[in-house]
This record gives sequence, structure tokens and C-alpha cells, in this order.
Amino acid sequence: MPPQIKRLPTRVVSIGPVKIGGSNPIAVQSMTNTFTTDVRATVRQIKACADAGCAIIRVAVPDQKALAAFAAIKKLSPLPVVADIHFDYRLAVGAIEAGADKIRINPGNLQGAAKLKEIIAAAKKRHVPIRIGVNSGSAKKDLVRLASEYCEFFEAQKFYNLVLSLKSSSVVDSLDAYTRMARRRDYPLHIGITEAGTEYYGALKSAVGLGALLTRGLGDTVRVSLTANPVKEVLAARHILKSLGLLACPEVISCPTCGRTQIDIIGLANTVEQRLQKLNKNLTVAVMGCVVNGPGEAAQADYGIAGGRGQGIIFAKGRRLKTVPERKLVEELFKLIERSSRFS
Repeated sequence: MPPQIKRLPTRVVSIGPVKIGGSNPIAVQSMTNTFTTDVRATVRQIKACADAGCAIIRVAVPDQKALAAFAAIKKLSPLPVVADIHFDYRLAVGAIEAGADKIRINPGNLQGAAKLKEIIAAAKKRHVPIRIGVNSGSAKKDLVRLASEYCEFFEAQKFYNLVLSLKSSSVVDSLDAYTRMARRRDYPLHIGITEAGTEYYGALKSAVGLGALLTRGLGDTVRVSLTANPVKEVLAARHILKSLGLLACPEVISCPTCGRTQIDIIGLANTVEQRLQKLNKNLTVAVMGCVVNGPGEAAQADYGIAGGRGQGIIFAKGRRLKTVPERKLVEELFKLIERSSRFS
């Protein structure tokens, strides 16, 4: 078996019913990009994220109108909801009272120590965790030094229900900050590369940064920050976790295509990947373009298909099971997977 990533031990924090830290699974997060005051659209987006495999959702609360909507959203959300607060401490207190499962703040922009203590008191009363989020774009000090100072303030108030994030748009700076912070505190880490970019480039940049952090055992929750639909963030984060064996879900392996390919291998691979998304099971499925890269090179796959001219074979663990027309390859593959899943 391949070596397993050894995760750094951290405290356990409960975000609604979802526990992070310790030996709990790494939770995928995202953030809505609808106007929070549009309750229907926001809840619809949260449900789409949940269907894609999101575990925790964050919602912006920029003003009192958004705060009123947040209470309604929280009641309708299928996921734990985190309130994202900036500048006005009253919004943080109000979100806690409205049932937020966690709040995210940057303590440096919340009107001073006295107001911050009011937030802490409200969070203590309702057992709501607080994520201290510091970003390189808004920090004048070294991120680790700044986050440590904030931790000391919270700890002086006897508040330890914390999650930390130290994000930068630089992969190298993020790696440095999270690695150094993990040596100082054992609070769970929410990891990400902030302002990563567009759907394609941002996903690649996040994969590099998050992959490096995760292989060091760092990270209890993850977000891939994209200039795109939040569902795309969720899917990218799940793929990153899956590639490292940190998520129980199917994996598609497929050949890169070449001049030997005589079937629509790209279309087949995408269709198989989409249909496997809702299957919460460790499973490897191969989609191969010809007999050269068929059952032999994909012998480790649980199930697979390999194509020829207008037809292909279905195989399992390298063993050929049947030959079917190209148009039936996906359906026959999934009949086999579903039948096997019922008896496993």
C-alpha cells in the first residue's frame, strides 16, 4: 500500500454537526457569492455546494440587512453556516445570536479590544467557534506574528474555541506562514491560497499550494478560492484531497489520448467522472483509449473501460469481462459498479 500522510495533531472544534481537527476528515469549505439579502438565491447556491460535496459554507454579513437575511438562511441551509464579518462588531454578535455555526473575523479591524471582548463573550455563551483570519493583503505585520498576538488576546479571555487561517496569494508565503504557525499553536487550520485566480489557473495554483501543505500534514479544512461559481471551488478542493488519498470518493484514471485512439475518450472520461461524483466510496475507475493502455496498464483499477473502433471492453482488476458497442460502454460500466456496490 502507498504511504499514508500523517496529519499534524490539532484540537477538535465543532462547527455545527461537523467536527474538524484531531482525526476528523478534512472538511471542504466554500463561500456564497450571491447577495446575502437574496435569501432564495443564497440558499439555492448553498444546496448546490452541498450536492457537490461541500461540508461547511461561509456567507458574507456586511450590514444589518444581510444580518436579517442570515438568520433566514441559517434556518434553511443544509450545511453549517459561517458568518463572515468585517469592521462592525455588532454584526458578529448579531450573527452569533442568529445561530451562526462559526464566525470568521480579522480581529484587527473590529473597533478595538473592548468590542472584541463583546464578541468573545457572545461566542462563549453560545459555544460558537471563531476563525481568526489574517491575510497578507491586509496585514502590516508578519502573518505568524500577527496571528500569534491575536491568539494571546483570545487566550487571555480564556477562549480557546479557535480556528486559524493565514492566507496569502503567494504559494511560497502561505507555505511558510502555515508551517511556522503550526509549530506555535495546535488550533485547527483552515488552509487556502487567497485570491488564487480564475477557474483554471486558480485551481492549478491552489493544487500546488494546498497539496504542499496537506502532504506536510497541515490542514483541517480547505477552500479553493476561485473567481468562479462556488461549486467549482468545491469540486477542485475534493479533487485535491482525493489525489492525496485524503477523501473517500471514486477516482478516475484516464489515458492522455494519442493517435491510436478511435473512440471519444475525452467525452467518455468526463461522463464517467460526472456520474461518479455522488458515490462516497473509495473506488478507482479507468477510462482507457485503446488496448495498449487498457486492462494491462490499468490493472490496478477496480473497474474500467477500454475502447477500439466503435466498441470497447469492460474490465475489472485487469480481467476482461465483456465487449460492448461504444454507445453502451458507460451504461454497462455503471451497471457493473452499481451491482457490485450492492453486494460489497
